[in-house]
Amino acid sequence: MRKRFQWSTLVLVALSCLLVLAGCGGKQEATTSGNEAAASNGLEAIKQRGKLVIGVKYDTKLFGLKDPASGKVEGFDIDIAKAVAKHIFGDETKLELKEVTSKTRITLLQNGDIDAIIATMTISDERKKQVDFSDVYFNAGQSLLVKKGSPITGLESLTPDTKVLAVKGSTSAKNIREKAPKATILEFENYQDAFNALKAGKGQALTTDNSILLGMQQQDPNYTLVGGNFTEEPYGIAVKKGQTELLQAINDTIKELKSNGEYDKLHEQWLGVKPE
Repeated sequence: MRKRFQWSTLVLVALSCLLVLAGCGGKQEATTSGNEAAASNGLEAIKQRGKLVIGVKYDTKLFGLKDPASGKVEGFDIDIAKAVAKHIFGDETKLELKEVTSKTRITLLQNGDIDAIIATMTISDERKKQVDFSDVYFNAGQSLLVKKGSPITGLESLTPDTKVLAVKGSTSAKNIREKAPKATILEFENYQDAFNALKAGKGQALTTDNSILLGMQQQDPNYTLVGGNFTEEPYGIAVKKGQTELLQAINDTIKELKSNGEYDKLHEQWLGVKPE
Protein backbone atom coordinates (compact mmCIF):
# COMPACT_ATOMS: atom_id res chain seq x y z
CA MET A 1 0.00 0.00 0.00
CA ARG A 2 2.85 2.35 0.89
CA LYS A 3 4.60 1.52 -2.41
CA ARG A 4 1.48 2.33 -4.39
CA PHE A 5 1.19 5.64 -2.56
CA GLN A 6 4.81 6.51 -3.28
CA TRP A 7 4.43 5.71 -7.00
CA SER A 8 1.26 7.82 -7.18
CA THR A 9 3.09 10.71 -5.55
CA LEU A 10 5.99 10.43 -8.00
CA VAL A 11 3.62 10.40 -10.96
CA LEU A 12 1.84 13.54 -9.70
CA VAL A 13 5.15 15.33 -9.13
CA ALA A 14 6.36 14.41 -12.64
CA LEU A 15 3.11 15.63 -14.21
CA SER A 16 3.34 18.90 -12.26
CA CYS A 17 6.89 19.47 -13.52
CA LEU A 18 5.80 18.84 -17.11
CA LEU A 19 2.95 21.31 -16.76
CA VAL A 20 5.29 23.97 -15.30
CA LEU A 21 7.80 23.44 -18.11
CA ALA A 22 5.08 23.63 -20.72
CA GLY A 23 3.82 26.82 -19.14
CA CYS A 24 7.30 28.34 -19.17
CA GLY A 25 7.77 27.34 -22.78
CA GLY A 26 4.46 28.91 -23.71
CA LYS A 27 5.35 32.04 -21.81
CA GLN A 28 8.74 32.22 -23.55
CA GLU A 29 7.08 31.71 -26.92
CA ALA A 30 4.53 34.40 -26.13
CA THR A 31 7.29 36.79 -25.06
CA THR A 32 9.24 36.12 -28.25
CA SER A 33 6.13 36.68 -30.35
CA GLY A 34 5.45 39.87 -28.42
CA ASN A 35 8.95 41.15 -29.12
CA GLU A 36 8.58 40.38 -32.82
CA ALA A 37 5.24 42.18 -32.88
CA ALA A 38 6.75 45.18 -31.11
CA ALA A 39 9.57 45.26 -33.67
CA SER A 40 7.20 45.34 -36.62
CA ASN A 41 4.65 47.62 -34.94
CA GLY A 42 7.02 50.38 -33.80
CA LEU A 43 4.83 52.90 -35.61
CA GLU A 44 1.88 52.06 -33.39
CA ALA A 45 3.98 52.60 -30.26
CA ILE A 46 5.08 55.99 -31.63
CA LYS A 47 1.45 56.98 -32.26
CA GLN A 48 0.47 55.95 -28.74
CA ARG A 49 3.36 58.00 -27.33
CA GLY A 50 2.15 61.01 -29.30
CA LYS A 51 5.47 62.15 -30.73
CA LEU A 52 8.30 61.05 -33.02
CA VAL A 53 11.86 61.10 -31.63
CA ILE A 54 14.53 61.69 -34.29
CA GLY A 55 18.31 61.74 -33.92
CA VAL A 56 19.84 64.67 -35.82
CA LYS A 57 23.14 66.54 -36.01
CA TYR A 58 23.49 69.79 -34.09
CA ASP A 59 26.82 70.83 -35.65
CA THR A 60 26.27 70.48 -39.39
CA LYS A 61 25.38 73.69 -41.20
CA LEU A 62 22.73 73.28 -43.92
CA PHE A 63 21.59 69.91 -42.51
CA GLY A 64 21.31 70.22 -38.74
CA LEU A 65 22.79 73.17 -36.86
CA LYS A 66 21.77 74.47 -33.44
CA ASP A 67 21.64 78.23 -32.94
CA PRO A 68 23.19 78.85 -29.50
CA ALA A 69 21.18 82.05 -29.07
CA SER A 70 17.71 80.71 -29.85
CA GLY A 71 18.30 77.01 -29.15
CA LYS A 72 16.62 76.14 -32.45
CA VAL A 73 18.02 73.41 -34.67
CA GLU A 74 17.62 74.07 -38.39
CA GLY A 75 18.59 72.47 -41.68
CA PHE A 76 17.60 70.15 -44.51
CA ASP A 77 17.52 67.05 -42.28
CA ILE A 78 15.40 68.89 -39.72
CA ASP A 79 12.80 69.76 -42.35
CA ILE A 80 12.74 66.14 -43.54
CA ALA A 81 12.13 65.06 -39.92
CA LYS A 82 9.25 67.54 -39.65
CA ALA A 83 7.75 66.13 -42.85
CA VAL A 84 7.85 62.58 -41.44
CA ALA A 85 6.14 63.75 -38.23
CA LYS A 86 3.47 65.51 -40.28
CA HIS A 87 2.90 62.36 -42.36
CA ILE A 88 2.42 60.24 -39.22
CA PHE A 89 0.50 62.67 -37.01
CA GLY A 90 -0.76 65.36 -39.39
CA ASP A 91 1.25 67.77 -37.24
CA GLU A 92 4.96 68.50 -37.73
CA THR A 93 5.30 69.80 -34.17
CA LYS A 94 4.78 66.31 -32.71
CA LEU A 95 8.49 65.82 -33.01
CA GLU A 96 11.39 65.65 -30.55
CA LEU A 97 14.92 66.19 -31.83
CA LYS A 98 17.85 64.56 -30.05
CA GLU A 99 21.49 65.29 -30.81
CA VAL A 100 23.56 62.50 -32.32
CA THR A 101 27.04 62.27 -33.79
CA SER A 102 28.43 59.88 -36.39
CA LYS A 103 29.85 57.84 -33.50
CA THR A 104 26.75 57.70 -31.25
CA ARG A 105 23.77 57.56 -33.61
CA ILE A 106 23.47 53.78 -34.16
CA THR A 107 23.93 53.03 -30.44
CA LEU A 108 21.20 55.52 -29.50
CA LEU A 109 18.87 53.96 -32.07
CA GLN A 110 19.49 50.40 -30.90
CA ASN A 111 19.05 51.44 -27.25
CA GLY A 112 15.63 52.87 -28.05
CA ASP A 113 16.56 56.47 -27.23
CA ILE A 114 15.44 57.57 -30.72
CA ASP A 115 13.01 56.20 -33.30
CA ALA A 116 15.06 57.03 -36.38
CA ILE A 117 18.27 58.71 -37.55
CA ILE A 118 18.16 61.61 -40.02
CA ALA A 119 21.74 62.80 -39.78
CA THR A 120 23.70 62.88 -43.06
CA MET A 121 24.04 59.09 -42.77
CA THR A 122 25.49 57.30 -45.78
CA ILE A 123 23.88 54.00 -46.72
CA SER A 124 26.52 51.25 -46.66
CA ASP A 125 26.53 47.44 -46.65
CA GLU A 126 28.26 47.44 -43.28
CA ARG A 127 25.60 49.66 -41.69
CA LYS A 128 22.80 47.60 -43.26
CA LYS A 129 23.84 44.78 -40.92
CA GLN A 130 22.91 47.01 -37.96
CA VAL A 131 19.95 49.09 -39.18
CA ASP A 132 17.32 49.23 -41.91
CA PHE A 133 17.55 52.16 -44.33
CA SER A 134 14.90 54.15 -46.15
CA ASP A 135 15.10 55.03 -49.81
CA VAL A 136 17.85 57.54 -50.65
CA TYR A 137 16.75 61.05 -49.66
CA PHE A 138 19.94 62.92 -50.60
CA ASN A 139 22.93 62.25 -52.86
CA ALA A 140 26.30 63.56 -51.69
CA GLY A 141 29.96 62.83 -52.49
CA GLN A 142 33.14 63.01 -50.42
CA SER A 143 35.53 65.88 -51.07
CA LEU A 144 38.31 67.94 -49.45
CA LEU A 145 38.15 71.36 -47.77
CA VAL A 146 41.34 73.43 -47.61
CA LYS A 147 42.37 77.01 -46.92
CA LYS A 148 42.38 79.17 -50.03
CA GLY A 149 45.84 79.19 -51.61
CA SER A 150 46.68 75.73 -50.26
CA PRO A 151 48.97 73.59 -52.48
CA ILE A 152 46.47 70.74 -52.00
CA THR A 153 44.32 70.44 -55.12
CA GLY A 154 42.94 66.93 -54.65
CA LEU A 155 43.71 63.40 -53.50
CA GLU A 156 46.88 63.27 -55.59
CA SER A 157 48.30 66.19 -53.57
CA LEU A 158 48.12 64.34 -50.25
CA THR A 159 51.55 63.22 -49.01
CA PRO A 160 52.92 61.48 -45.87
CA ASP A 161 53.38 64.96 -44.40
CA THR A 162 49.73 65.90 -44.95
CA LYS A 163 47.37 65.78 -41.97
CA VAL A 164 43.76 65.19 -43.05
CA LEU A 165 41.00 65.80 -40.50
CA ALA A 166 37.88 63.61 -40.32
CA VAL A 167 35.08 62.68 -37.90
CA LYS A 168 35.00 59.52 -35.79
CA GLY A 169 32.53 56.87 -36.94
CA SER A 170 32.06 58.40 -40.39
CA THR A 171 32.44 56.62 -43.71
CA SER A 172 34.65 59.57 -44.72
CA ALA A 173 37.39 58.52 -42.27
CA LYS A 174 37.36 54.99 -43.68
CA ASN A 175 37.31 56.21 -47.29
CA ILE A 176 40.22 58.63 -46.94
CA ARG A 177 42.42 55.91 -45.43
CA GLU A 178 41.73 53.80 -48.50
CA LYS A 179 42.08 56.63 -51.03
CA ALA A 180 45.15 58.29 -49.45
CA PRO A 181 46.95 55.60 -47.42
CA LYS A 182 50.13 57.67 -47.05
CA ALA A 183 48.44 60.68 -45.43
CA THR A 184 48.06 61.07 -41.65
CA ILE A 185 44.40 60.96 -40.57
CA LEU A 186 43.28 62.76 -37.40
CA GLU A 187 39.75 62.06 -36.13
CA PHE A 188 37.50 64.35 -34.09
CA GLU A 189 34.22 63.89 -32.24
CA ASN A 190 32.15 66.11 -34.54
CA TYR A 191 32.32 68.36 -37.60
CA GLN A 192 32.65 71.63 -35.72
CA ASP A 193 35.63 70.32 -33.75
CA ALA A 194 37.26 69.15 -36.98
CA PHE A 195 36.64 72.49 -38.69
CA ASN A 196 38.01 74.40 -35.70
CA ALA A 197 41.11 72.20 -35.83
CA LEU A 198 41.56 72.99 -39.53
CA LYS A 199 41.29 76.71 -38.83
CA ALA A 200 43.78 76.33 -35.96
CA GLY A 201 46.31 74.79 -38.35
CA LYS A 202 46.20 71.28 -36.85
CA GLY A 203 45.79 69.84 -40.34
CA GLN A 204 45.96 70.88 -43.98
CA ALA A 205 42.65 69.43 -45.20
CA LEU A 206 39.30 68.33 -43.85
CA THR A 207 37.32 65.57 -45.54
CA THR A 208 33.66 64.61 -45.43
CA ASP A 209 30.66 64.87 -47.75
CA ASN A 210 30.65 67.85 -50.10
CA SER A 211 27.25 68.93 -48.78
CA ILE A 212 28.66 69.31 -45.25
CA LEU A 213 31.83 71.01 -46.50
CA LEU A 214 29.71 73.55 -48.39
CA GLY A 215 28.18 74.54 -45.05
CA MET A 216 31.65 75.07 -43.58
CA GLN A 217 32.65 77.13 -46.61
CA GLN A 218 29.61 79.33 -46.00
CA GLN A 219 30.70 79.77 -42.38
CA ASP A 220 34.17 80.89 -43.44
CA PRO A 221 34.80 81.86 -47.10
CA ASN A 222 38.56 81.63 -46.50
CA TYR A 223 38.14 77.90 -47.11
CA THR A 224 37.23 76.15 -50.34
CA LEU A 225 36.48 72.70 -51.77
CA VAL A 226 39.08 71.14 -54.07
CA GLY A 227 39.49 68.05 -56.21
CA GLY A 228 35.81 67.33 -56.86
CA ASN A 229 34.00 64.31 -55.39
CA PHE A 230 35.87 61.02 -55.09
CA THR A 231 33.03 58.88 -53.67
CA GLU A 232 29.25 58.58 -53.88
CA GLU A 233 27.49 59.08 -50.55
CA PRO A 234 23.74 58.35 -50.72
CA TYR A 235 22.01 59.42 -47.50
CA GLY A 236 19.28 57.28 -45.96
CA ILE A 237 17.05 57.47 -42.88
CA ALA A 238 17.86 54.63 -40.46
CA VAL A 239 15.44 52.72 -38.23
CA LYS A 240 15.81 49.65 -36.04
CA LYS A 241 15.81 46.37 -37.92
CA GLY A 242 12.30 44.99 -38.31
CA GLN A 243 10.50 48.34 -38.01
CA THR A 244 8.69 47.75 -41.29
CA GLU A 245 5.68 49.99 -40.72
CA LEU A 246 7.77 52.96 -39.61
CA LEU A 247 10.10 52.46 -42.56
CA GLN A 248 7.13 52.41 -44.94
CA ALA A 249 5.81 55.66 -43.45
CA ILE A 250 9.23 57.26 -43.98
CA ASN A 251 9.50 56.04 -47.57
CA ASP A 252 5.96 57.29 -48.27
CA THR A 253 6.99 60.71 -46.91
CA ILE A 254 10.04 60.87 -49.20
CA LYS A 255 7.89 59.95 -52.22
CA GLU A 256 5.28 62.57 -51.32
CA LEU A 257 7.89 65.31 -50.94
CA LYS A 258 9.40 64.49 -54.32
CA SER A 259 6.06 64.18 -56.13
CA ASN A 260 4.51 67.41 -54.78
CA GLY A 261 7.62 69.56 -55.42
CA GLU A 262 8.32 70.22 -51.74
CA TYR A 263 11.60 68.28 -51.88
CA ASP A 264 12.95 70.54 -54.65
CA LYS A 265 12.03 73.61 -52.61
CA LEU A 266 13.82 72.33 -49.51
CA HIS A 267 16.89 71.33 -51.53
CA GLU A 268 17.10 74.78 -53.12
CA GLN A 269 16.42 76.54 -49.81
CA TRP A 270 19.28 74.81 -47.99
CA LEU A 271 21.77 73.89 -50.73
CA GLY A 272 21.21 76.84 -53.06
CA VAL A 273 20.41 74.66 -56.07
CA LYS A 274 17.67 72.30 -57.19
CA PRO A 275 18.50 68.57 -57.18
CA GLU A 276 19.89 67.17 -60.43
